[in-house]
This record gives sequence, C-alpha cells and structure tokens, in this order.
Amino acid sequence: MAVSSNVLVRRRSPVAVWLAENGALVALVVLVVGLSLLSSDFLSVTNLLNVGVQAAVTAILAFGSTFVIVTGGIDLSVGSVAALSAIVLAWGATPAGWPWPVATVAGLAVGVACGLVNAVLIAYGKLPPFIATLAMLGVARGLALVISQGSPIELPAQVAHLGDTIGRYLPVPVIVMVVMGVVAAVILNRTYAGRAMYAIGGNEEAARLSGIKVDRQKLITYALSGGFAAVAGIVLASRLASAQPQAATGYELDAIAAVVIGGASLSGGKGRALGTFVGALILAVLRNGLNLLSVSAFWQQVVIGVVIALAVLVDTLRRRETS
Repeated sequence: MAVSSNVLVRRRSPVAVWLAENGALVALVVLVVGLSLLSSDFLSVTNLLNVGVQAAVTAILAFGSTFVIVTGGIDLSVGSVAALSAIVLAWGATPAGWPWPVATVAGLAVGVACGLVNAVLIAYGKLPPFIATLAMLGVARGLALVISQGSPIELPAQVAHLGDTIGRYLPVPVIVMVVMGVVAAVILNRTYAGRAMYAIGGNEEAARLSGIKVDRQKLITYALSGGFAAVAGIVLASRLASAQPQAATGYELDAIAAVVIGGASLSGGKGRALGTFVGALILAVLRNGLNLLSVSAFWQQVVIGVVIALAVLVDTLRRRETS
C-alpha cells in the first residue's frame, strides 16, 4: 500500500501540487472576495489598513512560533512573554529612568531569556515542550503583574511611535511585521539554523546522528521564539500607548493557529514564513469581516475554532496521504 500511495503522490498534477502547497493563499483570496461582496466597506483603504494592523502582532508572534513548530515543538508562553517584555521596557524607561534604548534592549533581552529557559527545560531537563512552555506562560504573566503591580505603565514617547502611521497609508506595525517576516524567511531558508530546524522536525534522532547538535539548536529555536514575542509585545504596547500586564492574553493560541492554517505540520518538519503570514492574515480578515457583518463575538469564536479544526484536519489527512 505504501508503494501505491507514493505512486499516486508522484502522479499528482502540477496544479494539484500547487494547490496543496498554497491552500491557505487560495483560502485567503476566496475569503477576501466573499467578504468584499457581502460588505461594501471591506475593501476600503481604511479597513484594509486596519486589517494589516490587526494582523501585525499575531503575525510577529506566529513567525517565532513557526521556528518551534517546524522542530516539532510547541510554545504556549509567547503571549505572556510578549506582555512581560513590554512591561520591562516600560518600567525601565519610566519608573527606573533608564534611557529608552537601554530599556528597549532590556525588554528584548527578557524575551530571549524566557525562550532560553524554555529550551533548557526541554533540551536538558527533558520536559515536554507543552509542559515547559505552559509553566513559562504562568511565570512570565506573574512577573509582568509583579513588576507593574497590576497596573499599566506608560511607554516612552520614542517607543510609542511604533504604533503610529507614516503619512496616511503606512502603519508602522505593518512595516515591523513585514521586516520580521523577511527575517523569519531568511532564517528558515538561508541559514544553517533553519536547515537544522527542518531536520530536527523531520526526524530528531536522524538529525542527531547526522552531526546536528540538537540541544544547541533548540536553544537557538526557542530564543528566537522569545525574541519575536518580545518584538510583538512592544508593538502591541505601542498600539495601546502603554504596557499592560494582561496584554496578549490568549495570543499564543492565535499564533499557533496562524502557523497551522499557513500549512505547517504540528508533527514538525514543515512550515514557511510566507504561509504563517497568510495564516495570520486569514485570522485578521475573518475577525474584521465578521465584525463588519455584525456577527456576535461569541459566534466569531465558533467560526475561528472551526477554521482551526479544519486546518489541523487537512494537515492530518496530508500526512496520511504521504505516509
């Protein structure tokens, strides 16, 4: 049966292969066309820019999560790490009186440090990624509340400008999202660390036997996830004009959903930055379109949950087909 299955896979037409690899992009186009027909406001410049801004934080978090999921891991802590990083930046620049560049570096460093702690627990402590990152979710959120004493902290003006718009049509969060997406794509496609991520996700033991230092690569992978989470947290805080300890609650689920909707496999070894970007856009377009259509927020959660379930089902069927 395995031989005949492989034969069937090899005989698929180029169009079928392209659709299998770019299904998320096709879904996004269909979604945009459908919503533009249902709502005359959807394709307005103002609304499309709003969609981009809404997608920015989720996309940046999801780019970091892509690294982890490609290795076959999971990171549930990115939302809490994003909030903690922003709180450290704001606390350092406002109550502590640090220069804003120093406070910004400190916020980014906290994100990377949280990722490294996750990696140490997973690679050397042999904890399952789910458990290690779930623990960090609680620790990071708790530290954010302790440092801020449960209250928002004002951002320095220089950092708050990240939430601005250049001219009339160029939101800074969208620029940051695109830059981080390019960085993620370069890491995945053009670096040794990226190739190692795919190898580890494909078969960790085979990667180790081929000479890849798996534990060291996991340190890099989770540190990148934490760093991207820190950037996302700072962008979100700039949009809110303050760092809030409860910010980004639940965003880790949106990030994972964007990666899976974008075509990555939860079993590892598969995933692209472009697919993740498309997945984040699908979530943002869905929420925006449902709001324009006056759909209840409760039903919006149902719709998005169904979309995520379908994405995971497609991934499962695709893996069965190629096994």
